[in-house]
Amino acid sequence: MLEKWIVTFLFSFGLMSTTAAGSAFIGLNIGTQLSGLPPAPEIVNILKQNQITHVRLFNADAHLLEALSNTSIQVIVGVTNEEVLEIGEYPSKAASWINKNVAAYFPATNITAIAVGSNVLTTNRKAASVLVSAMNNLHNALVSSNLNNLIKVSSPQSMDIIAKMFPPSIAHFNSSFDSIVFQLLQFLKNTNSYFMLNAYPYYGFLKGNGVFPIEFALLEPLPPVKQIVDPNTLLRYDSMFDTMLDATYNSMAVLNFSTIPILVTESGWPSIGGTDATNENAATFIKNLVLRVQNDSGPPSRPSVPINTYVYEMFDEENKRDWGLFTTNGSRVYALSLSNPQKRTGNNNNASFSSTFCVVRNGADTSKLQKGLNWACGQGGANCSAIQKGEACYNPDTINDHASYSYNDYYQKMIRFGGDCDFDGTAMLTVVDPSE
Repeated sequence: MLEKWIVTFLFSFGLMSTTAAGSAFIGLNIGTQLSGLPPAPEIVNILKQNQITHVRLFNADAHLLEALSNTSIQVIVGVTNEEVLEIGEYPSKAASWINKNVAAYFPATNITAIAVGSNVLTTNRKAASVLVSAMNNLHNALVSSNLNNLIKVSSPQSMDIIAKMFPPSIAHFNSSFDSIVFQLLQFLKNTNSYFMLNAYPYYGFLKGNGVFPIEFALLEPLPPVKQIVDPNTLLRYDSMFDTMLDATYNSMAVLNFSTIPILVTESGWPSIGGTDATNENAATFIKNLVLRVQNDSGPPSRPSVPINTYVYEMFDEENKRDWGLFTTNGSRVYALSLSNPQKRTGNNNNASFSSTFCVVRNGADTSKLQKGLNWACGQGGANCSAIQKGEACYNPDTINDHASYSYNDYYQKMIRFGGDCDFDGTAMLTVVDPSE
């Protein structure tokens, strides 16, 4: 079962490139601070073999930028924290950086954004004081190169800039960062950019000291007695990941910025290092994160805003061990063989991958059906908008009909990855199209 879901995860990188325009995608972070780093062309080959279509580089590595040319892989290129101070103080340094690390490779290398530093506000006080100036200088340099409408500028920040995460409705930025954060958000709004967020439920779970169950951090289904609800909005949260997103959205709203979307630039789970840092937990988290992103929905307060997300990270770096998904020889940490997924045909969201369909089994237990329906429409990633009240497939309004719809939507999406039609014994396969 574990290996089946790793297949899902790995191929889901490629799946994002074949979905309709506007659909959420999963990307991958690439750090280069490790001994034995493969040559850049080999790294790109690994990306291609696993159909990874979006990457974020922590620096402007010339070898990787060159190797990524003519691949169509979308690239976020990073300004290091050490570079932020100089770029923030001298516009000429920003212009030089853009010419050397962006203009020299674009458009052959599909650079879509610049990430200015990483967690600057909480880790580098000197750089923090000129962070927004650095972002402005880089943006102005892009304007001079006629690239400002093609390449966004933002700065990844950690959840540590938020004073309190739960309940999300009362979350706000730490007051010591208010002035800089306000300027940063004003820049993002003026340039039509997005807020880059490094969101790690793993750290949120550790800091919670047992307040939240580990299933909440791993994006696993919660039993009814453990449902997490914001007491002020009555919104239900199925995962800490969504809680972090809404805490950030609300923090922006407190400063009167409500239209800036979030781009998750880092999220992951370590595979070694403690009771909760295990291979199994890491695999479970990644599997559920991919399904969550594939759902093409936002957190409870912004359900119509998908959450593009970059997984941390490709290789284990020297000072950040046990987060990597690949070894330096290109094999996967969660080892198994891969096969090419079947191609989906047509534009219909419910288009089938085969001539079989997944429907409710006659006489299925109602309580199990409700649990299966909830899972399929939540963690399973099924698109259940059509069975909501007032929508095209709401009637007949029965648990059997709604469950059959959600089961089949999930099955058709996941059959290519080995997804089954079981749902605790409440489902079965049929050759009769249930939509007819």
